[in-house]
Amino acid sequence: MLLETIEQANDIKKIRKEDLNALAQEIREFLIRTISVTGGHLGSNLGAVELTMALHLALNLPEDKIIWDVGHQSYTHKILTGRKNGFECLRQFHGISGFPKRKESDCDVFDTGHSSTSISAGLGLVKARDIMGGKHTVVSVIGDGSLTGGMAYEALNNAAKQETNFIIILNDNNMSISENVGGVSKYLNNIRTASGYLDLKKGIYNALQGTKRGNSTISRIRRAKSSFKQLVIPGMLFEDMGITYLGPVDGHNISSMVSVINDAKRVEGPVMIHVITQKGKGYRPAERHPARFHGTEPFDIQTGIPSCPRTAANYTDIFSTVMCKLGQRDEKIVAITAAMPDGTGLKRFHNMYPNRFFDVGIAEEHAVTFAAGLAAGGMKPIVAVYSSFLQRAYDQILHDVCIQNLPVVFAIDRAGLVGSDGETHQGIFDYTYLTGIPNMHVCAPKNKWELSDMMKFAVELGCPIAVRYPRGTAYPGLKDYRQSIELGKAEWIYREQEIALLAVGSMVKVGEAVREALKEKGFGVSLVNARFVKPIDEAAVADACGTHKLLVTMEENVACGGYGEKVLDYMNQSGYRNPLLTIALPDAYVEHGNVELLKQEIGIDAGSIVKRICEVFNRI
Repeated sequence: MLLETIEQANDIKKIRKEDLNALAQEIREFLIRTISVTGGHLGSNLGAVELTMALHLALNLPEDKIIWDVGHQSYTHKILTGRKNGFECLRQFHGISGFPKRKESDCDVFDTGHSSTSISAGLGLVKARDIMGGKHTVVSVIGDGSLTGGMAYEALNNAAKQETNFIIILNDNNMSISENVGGVSKYLNNIRTASGYLDLKKGIYNALQGTKRGNSTISRIRRAKSSFKQLVIPGMLFEDMGITYLGPVDGHNISSMVSVINDAKRVEGPVMIHVITQKGKGYRPAERHPARFHGTEPFDIQTGIPSCPRTAANYTDIFSTVMCKLGQRDEKIVAITAAMPDGTGLKRFHNMYPNRFFDVGIAEEHAVTFAAGLAAGGMKPIVAVYSSFLQRAYDQILHDVCIQNLPVVFAIDRAGLVGSDGETHQGIFDYTYLTGIPNMHVCAPKNKWELSDMMKFAVELGCPIAVRYPRGTAYPGLKDYRQSIELGKAEWIYREQEIALLAVGSMVKVGEAVREALKEKGFGVSLVNARFVKPIDEAAVADACGTHKLLVTMEENVACGGYGEKVLDYMNQSGYRNPLLTIALPDAYVEHGNVELLKQEIGIDAGSIVKRICEVFNRI
């Protein structure tokens, strides 16, 4: 097998040209076979196989640099840099990451995981190269979806001033190739990137620059070029910014890709290569259902059906149902997502109320300010977003929503540990970054029924509020405990003495298990569903201090700025001296792995918490 000969970077250059397509097929078969077992991002990687091969053929790694936007399409890159054998542990604890990681390989030049960042990072690497006198090539690969993010255009605006080579590859998997436009653009690319043309162009401009009529002549030449290019080149936006545009290019034609990359390396300045690819290419189920195979669980190769299909509703399903009911009851309800209608559960709302649904693309900052505008206009906007993506819009939450105290509801999915996607996706900071903002309110449901109740409460609150819920199956327990939601009020589930467990959101389920284990050891244990992280229920804390020897706060958030710190602050200010044990995540980034395994490793699983409580209580 050709794939077996790839053991390290640049080994692909030993493969005969006539065997490259066969290697691409082997890579696809390997990806399908491996990801069907481990899960991962399949569609994007199948679409980028030839593009990645062409980059590795045209560049010398690790001297040359490739920055992958988001990075979920970098699996082939990892294979071609000697990490194929690590794929059996892909996205598993202590295994290789599903995203570029500098600590994994010197061929991974920049850690990525969020969208629209590669051009900014690439430009930084280019400037560092130029300052240090380097000659290597820097390539930023960005998808058409990532190009909907405003940060990409900020970077393009800055890159347009660049006077040395910087290659940007636009991986467009949402457009077909037009043969007539493609043929003309190929002809123009060959002329415009030929050595003779580039030298002549530079010589003419240098000779004319500064002469009596030179500047006006240059201006007329550029206008004439622009008029013709407007007819035949689809990349005029980039050309007008000062970025040389090459393409469209068939992203599954390796030789064409290698040729255009080599042409681009000769351009003195920023150059964009527009590449057309097909998401999921080579695997029929992924070609037909690209969204389903964007990030997939293990599946049956023959059918594409998940190996372990879900039988119980998850929190996203519950949110989806609640949104449809809210939309039916109130015509002022509108929903906003940043390119995640499926992931956030808004697809059904979109189908039912298309005029009240807005997908703004990968633009979380815009989504939040857009929601603020909707609220100022009298609507009741609900922004559905993953926890780790909402942090990208911190300034908009503070400046555009909370200063004006506008009634925007943030439905925060994937909060807490999310598992296999690792550091860039763990939603473990939202209590911290949200509760420091005046006028913001933050709550978290203990089970699926409480999520429904909290959403109904949130849309009627009339001020900014975040409802935070985890990834995974919606907890069905504690069904009989469903007290009405009141702002800043906790819920006593079990009331005894000695130890009071004050748990938030997903940790209420863990609190139940901790309580049962402590009861078996003879302790009297109360369990409080905190519900609100801001404002906290000070009366409930005071009650617990007056009737218990030890208080224990439990949250799936970093300790710094979290619920435990707020309880401690209140106790100190009020003069309570009860011992307080704070169960939270460490001040660290949490790597990828199974969520339950990560909880054990961090020490927020039931067994670890029981052990810590016993150690503290025995010292009292």
